[in-house]
Amino acid sequence: MTTIILGGGLTGVTLARHLHERGDQIVVLEAEPRIGGLCRSVTDKGFTFDIGGSHIIFSRDQEVLSFMRRMIAENEQRNDRNTKIFYKGKFVKYPFENGLYDLPPEDRFLCLNGFVRNLIAVEKGEVVAPKNFREWINFTFGPGIADCYMVPYNEKIWKYPTEKMSLHWVDGRIPRPPVEDILKSAIGIETEGYTHQAVFSYPLNGGIEALVRAIAAPIEKCIRTGYRVTSVKKAGNQWQVSNGSETITADRIICTIPLQHLLPCLENVPDPIRNACRALTYNSLICVNVGVQGTLPPVSWMYIPDKKLGKTNRISFPSNFSRNVTPPGCSSVLAEITHQPGDEIATLSDSELIAEVKRMLAEMGICTPESVVYTAVQRQPFAYVVYDLDYQKNIKIVRDWCSGHGIPLVGRFAQFEYLNMDGVIRSVLDFVARDKTATS
Repeated sequence: MTTIILGGGLTGVTLARHLHERGDQIVVLEAEPRIGGLCRSVTDKGFTFDIGGSHIIFSRDQEVLSFMRRMIAENEQRNDRNTKIFYKGKFVKYPFENGLYDLPPEDRFLCLNGFVRNLIAVEKGEVVAPKNFREWINFTFGPGIADCYMVPYNEKIWKYPTEKMSLHWVDGRIPRPPVEDILKSAIGIETEGYTHQAVFSYPLNGGIEALVRAIAAPIEKCIRTGYRVTSVKKAGNQWQVSNGSETITADRIICTIPLQHLLPCLENVPDPIRNACRALTYNSLICVNVGVQGTLPPVSWMYIPDKKLGKTNRISFPSNFSRNVTPPGCSSVLAEITHQPGDEIATLSDSELIAEVKRMLAEMGICTPESVVYTAVQRQPFAYVVYDLDYQKNIKIVRDWCSGHGIPLVGRFAQFEYLNMDGVIRSVLDFVARDKTATS
């Protein structure tokens, strides 16, 4: 069987490797000159940055974690997480509910009092079950933690009102804090949250793209880059995939590219399906890369809920992930700015974005403008899936239609699910297991 895989990002190359290892004939078609998708990296003037935002290797899924670490064996640096939230001029421990003692006393009381009062009200049945993401935040954390951090940060990253977001996705992604952790945190007893990322890995050389390159190594001859698919047709029992000048034929296709790219390539897609796809909401991402002469705080990454500091929602410190991603004597910061496609943030020039980030870093006490020796801007049109209230209805319409027409969807923007790297790889492993059963 010959299979065409649309897309050569992390999903596409991982899927191709696994199908190749079981003996399938594979062709991977990638529109960009290089594989990797959101997991590409760029090296310039001695600085290496990931172009799709901060990526690290961690997982609760031991099978997936073992696979990723095996891929970067001999090229791995393991790190203890040291993550902060910049809150009212303080570096507050992350997650927020584990850093309550770092807050100003009045805010610490506000958060603890709100949590306890809300907990009692929930247990008495005095709080109605949440119907959207904002209500879930208040239901789970109480009004103090919600108003101080959870709502401001989530609205800053999603660029979407939390009351207009679904809550179906939060279980497992945003853990419910144990009551004892909240109490300990408020009185200064050390606690840890999100322990599955307390130790994380990162490639010593090559940025996160080194992971993708390692996965793709056995199948490099199966990958076509610079092949932007414009047409996908079923002709009898064969699929024909074209870029407008060349057509490749296969027994089947598997889609790992965004649905918003797939559907325009297909013929006779009914209007209700196209409308449902257009209604799916997502964010784009701007990364501002900053190289600094000298050292930076020993922080892994930092969340920035305060809108007054600018548009950046998170900064990471790649030079604290790997000792080999900067020139000697230098450090690095990656600032992430999410935005809705076509909004006012999208119209800002690189120089405007860089100036804002440099000003923010100085105000936060991270580095001075004079210490900055390198800057660059990277833009990604597809970054985060936004779960609005109509998401489940619209994605079901599109998925059912694709399934009914023999087009499997795998990965972040094909499945249109907010999947981290480990979730992407798990989606591949699950697909391959189902596919093996179906074809045996």
